[in-house]
Amino acid sequence: MIDLTLAKDMNAVADLWAPDGIAEFPFAAEGSPRVLRGREEVRAYLADYPRLMDVEELAALTVRPTDQTDTVVVEWTATGRAVATSRPYRLDYVVVLTVRDGLIVLYRDYWSPLAAAAAAGRLAELLDALEGKREEEREGKPEGKNA
Repeated sequence: MIDLTLAKDMNAVADLWAPDGIAEFPFAAEGSPRVLRGREEVRAYLADYPRLMDVEELAALTVRPTDQTDTVVVEWTATGRAVATSRPYRLDYVVVLTVRDGLIVLYRDYWSPLAAAAAAGRLAELLDALEGKREEEREGKPEGKNA
């Protein structure tokens, strides 16, 4: 996966998923998917990634086994540049990865939406979205509804 990501071959990265494999992003920012179901949703999600982030290096790779033989916890750091802003970025990831028959069946990715938004020049937009959500909660409005 690392080699394919560095080669910007997102189609091949998606091929690593089982047809019914799942990708989860528990810390995803407002407006970003939290769950992708199936290889084709993963493929669609990854399709534009090289046009958003130019990953130059994936380093500090640590693989931690778990008590489940098909599951590991993987830590790495991605560095590169946000394409839209040319700003450098450094994102740390912790992934819980479950593989069966050589394909990913669960990929739970814990990354910082704040770091990603800052690199992409969208931090103010993310904070505004979060503040708007908090304001709706304070006013008792249902999430995502304008009253």
